[in-house]
Amino acid sequence: MTISGTSSAPELGHDSQVLAVVDEYREAEAIVKKLADREFPVEHTRIVGDDLQWVEHVTGRLTLWSAVGRAALGGAFTGLLICWLFALFSWLTPIVAGLLLALYGLIAGAIIGGIIGAIGYALIGSRRNFVSAATLRPSNYEVLVDTAWVPDARRILHGERSDSSGSTDDTATRDGGL
Repeated sequence: MTISGTSSAPELGHDSQVLAVVDEYREAEAIVKKLADREFPVEHTRIVGDDLQWVEHVTGRLTLWSAVGRAALGGAFTGLLICWLFALFSWLTPIVAGLLLALYGLIAGAIIGGIIGAIGYALIGSRRNFVSAATLRPSNYEVLVDTAWVPDARRILHGERSDSSGSTDDTATRDGGL
């Protein structure tokens, strides 16, 4: 963790200063929690992720049958939900008719979803033959405080280091204090 001066992100619309820069979100959360525990007005703080990285985790290979299966599963749940809602608002039909309507929705949704999945796979072809999950991940987090409140926030954080009440947390211990 580092403690520095003015914000590198003035476009946030506030006159802010960087109170701390940490590598993990939970560390930034711990800093704000410490401020909140000392009754600091935390509405004057922000946690900002810097240097966003696009991380795409490849989870498997995409084949025609896996594309059809995934789309059929999604279509089946969509069809089931739509028909269940129709059955729910039909007060005069018996429960069996509602369950049958939901089953028809499940089957029709799976068929339509499977067809759409096959068409989608045919259009994509061999350009993208894998399945992935993508996330945005910042390289570090800044804890920003409105400029008028920075002295109070720094006093609280520095006071935590010399506090002998025994209330420490993993971040303060790991970083040698704040």
